Amino acid sequence: MASTYTPLGVELMATGENAGTWGTKTNTNLNIFEQISGGYKVQTLNAAGTGANTTALAVSDGSTGATLATRVIILGAESPQTIAGNKIVTIPLDVENFYFIKNSTSGSYTVQFKYASGSGDSVTWTASDKGWKIIYATANDGTNPDLAEVSGLTDAGGSNTQVQFNNSGALGGSANLTWDGSNLFIGAEGDLRLGDNSGGEYVGIDAPATVGSSYTITLPNAVGASSTALVTTDGSGTLGWTSTSSFGISTGKAIAMAIVFG
Repeated sequence: MASTYTPLGVELMATGENAGTWGTKTNTNLNIFEQISGGYKVQTLNAAGTGANTTALAVSDGSTGATLATRVIILGAESPQTIAGNKIVTIPLDVENFYFIKNSTSGSYTVQFKYASGSGDSVTWTASDKGWKIIYATANDGTNPDLAEVSGLTDAGGSNTQVQFNNSGALGGSANLTWDGSNLFIGAEGDLRLGDNSGGEYVGIDAPATVGSSYTITLPNAVGASSTALVTTDGSGTLGWTSTSSFGISTGKAIAMAIVFG
């Protein structure tokens, strides 16, 4: 009885078969297992023309090197690969495996990962999505099997420099909350809110509706003495502690003004 093969190319030898080569074939099988469990492969996509070109991943029975029998797959190129149209990558209907796959292409085109035929679910990278996905090939139906995207590898939300936050269970970003490597920016006159320890109240700090020219306020490097106030010390936004007596208002005058003006 001749050998048979699994959907990922592992050779299943019959009893008494392959005398003298059984060891070699077993070693090849072990190498395929190793490749399936943690192998890394860069798969160039069919870039001909401008339409939705298909790259078919095929099994390699009894041999190592098949992309579909690899755990980690880079679609495109390390550099990445420039494509000139939407692309489709297919696997045979009987393949059951899970993959870590990155869309490493450039160009505003989609990349779809699907079974070779049928109407089962597929997984698609949008034109702007150049990230990683965990994909489970279920082989749950002989005619219309499904591919399922597994949560876990989530691309950043928003645009470059935008701080990430939980946006309904997904990563989100906002142009009004950014980090440039040194400075946190809160736009649209948003508050920096410092909350209390009990009642949910806060003290908010925000910019005026219109700022004539950007400036930075620099705080003192130590706490001030009693009866001192913060004032600008250099005309450039640096604050320092100054005795209130230098303001020309005595304590008595201050009390009198409080009585008169309420």
